[in-house]
Amino acid sequence: MTYIFRPNYYIGIDGGGTRCRARLQDDNGRTLGEGESGPANIRLGLNMAWGNIMAAIDAGLTAAGLTRDILPRTSLGLGLAGIVTPADCVRTTVAAPDTFGDICAAADCHVACLGAFGGEDGAIQIAGTGSSGYAIVNGRGYPVGGWGFLLSEKGSAAALGRDALRAALEANDGLAQRTPFTEALIARFGTSSEIIDWSEHARPADYGALSPFVFDYARQGDEVALRLVRQLAADIDHYIAHLVSVGAPRICLVGGLAPHISPWLSDATHARLTAPSMDVLDGAILMARQSDGASIPLRAGGAA
Repeated sequence: MTYIFRPNYYIGIDGGGTRCRARLQDDNGRTLGEGESGPANIRLGLNMAWGNIMAAIDAGLTAAGLTRDILPRTSLGLGLAGIVTPADCVRTTVAAPDTFGDICAAADCHVACLGAFGGEDGAIQIAGTGSSGYAIVNGRGYPVGGWGFLLSEKGSAAALGRDALRAALEANDGLAQRTPFTEALIARFGTSSEIIDWSEHARPADYGALSPFVFDYARQGDEVALRLVRQLAADIDHYIAHLVSVGAPRICLVGGLAPHISPWLSDATHARLTAPSMDVLDGAILMARQSDGASIPLRAGGAA
């Protein structure tokens, strides 16, 4: 006899480099509760990620007046930053600290794309603490970027904060242009050496927290801040143009940085953008509803 699991509840997770969000729905699609906690990027460590996933779930359960007793009757859909390969999906689900009826995992960009277009073809460019692009074309996934802060970070709040500090340090050494922005950024920390001390323990979210400071000075016309924001916009323009080239019929720009960088994007990019039909948590729940316990292939053709 084949056992078919029929969940009574669905939980969608959006785990990024700054925060983790959870949404709980019943089998009729009614949202019962939501919760939020700290970062759940798996590159920060699976123990940290799962600790914050469960904290967000607990907050959602509390909002719904429920407990973890429902988890064996729940299908969990995880959309997590830091997932790059199918093996990442497996090790993430294996590390689950509680018993769920079913778990499926995918990169946050895949889940965000599912939500943005209700499972239909389209592409998203995530501009948040981190960045990545993802297109679904004829049911196949095409990721762009998202290789992590150390290797490829562009088009994100973390990249903007990192590049701002680099510009300020070079200006302070007399190697590059000094402006009120570069001086204010050095003063924010105290000295150049204090920036170095800070960087030894800083995470992407810490760099991303500097992005509003850059935008404030860019809006005031500071030349260095303007250059940084314009480069950020150009990187996002480049990613979006590539997503169009692989066949994405529509593009959504999503993430916490999106409304701030939008005025700086090119006319060509704006002509390609559309509003998402659902959010990333809806995408995670959609994946959970469609799951048979398998994780989602991340690259075209299902290759790693």
